[in-house]
Amino acid sequence: MNEYYVTAAPGTEEVLRDELCELGFKSVRLNRGGIPFFGTEIDGWRACLCTRIGQRVMQVVARLKVNSLAELYSSALDIDWTQVITPKQSFVVAAFVHESSGTTPDQAALKLKDAIVDAQRKVFGERSDIDKGNPDVRVFLYMTQGKATIYLDLSGEPLFKRGYRVTGGEAPLKETLAASILRLSGWDRETPLVDPMCGSGTIVIEAALWANNIAPGLKREMFGFQRWADFTPEKQDALNALKGELRRAGHGQPPRITGFDIDAAALQNAQENARSAGLRLSFKQMPLRELQTDNTRRIVVTNPPYGVRLDADNQIYQELRSAVMRLHGWRVCMLTGNPKLVHSIPKSPTFQYPLKNGSIDCRLVIYDC
Repeated sequence: MNEYYVTAAPGTEEVLRDELCELGFKSVRLNRGGIPFFGTEIDGWRACLCTRIGQRVMQVVARLKVNSLAELYSSALDIDWTQVITPKQSFVVAAFVHESSGTTPDQAALKLKDAIVDAQRKVFGERSDIDKGNPDVRVFLYMTQGKATIYLDLSGEPLFKRGYRVTGGEAPLKETLAASILRLSGWDRETPLVDPMCGSGTIVIEAALWANNIAPGLKREMFGFQRWADFTPEKQDALNALKGELRRAGHGQPPRITGFDIDAAALQNAQENARSAGLRLSFKQMPLRELQTDNTRRIVVTNPPYGVRLDADNQIYQELRSAVMRLHGWRVCMLTGNPKLVHSIPKSPTFQYPLKNGSIDCRLVIYDC
């Protein structure tokens, strides 16, 4: 059994924990910054394929007691790196170092890199190349006073890169954040869902994938673990079998999920992205002010313009305020990076969740209208 750690964006840890529990992973527990679990090698692959919220899946290589860079070097030198990194594999080391450790991230990463290449020289007589852009193996070090944990990154490219996006809008929402918003919204995957400012369609597409139980990583061409030295043809066969099981688990009976926008070009992008994801979804050109209630209860989940993302004007906030006040019986969920929006609505949110969209501090506000 291996120890894994799935990294989470700030504010998404609880919903990531819930997701991993639902996926059947063992020893899942809440932790700041990410969620650990234990499992087999194939469980690590399955996490890469199935998590909608996690940013990366990391495998713990070693937990070390170290009080200096010299001790880090000597301890890392004793690790058997040959199963994953031979001189044929390029690699890179990244580090997070707590201020209590008395060193810098660059110094710690360099010392761990030195240990890996020196270990290679002992076994092979040569060493790997360092590739910061597209390495075969990504090694991560977390170091605090007296302790160091070394991880291997199974993901390679970050997991928000699903593989279905053909084109993005002016400021596309990351797929992992969209999936987190959908979880936090309380959506039951049966209530009809509307995104009236859908842009390139990320929220709508992620909602349909989740409702259809389609694993989000099935469109990915490559994960990091497929470039490790020990990834044999037999393991590729096992990965193909796992993907086949996940495809068969998907189904095609989603609730009604609709995306609206006033931008025809954005709707074209959304439709192309949905088709690339293997989905048939409804996208229509319509301004927010024309969204009206009918005899069906719906949930609105949207990411309106804000902050540096786009130059939002007052009209958008007036239309959002009006929507919250008129959509009686609906739930309205909005991710906003502008406090003006919340302050402009004369109604208290049912729930609020602090999140980050890239470097922007945001808040998911939920209104039961």
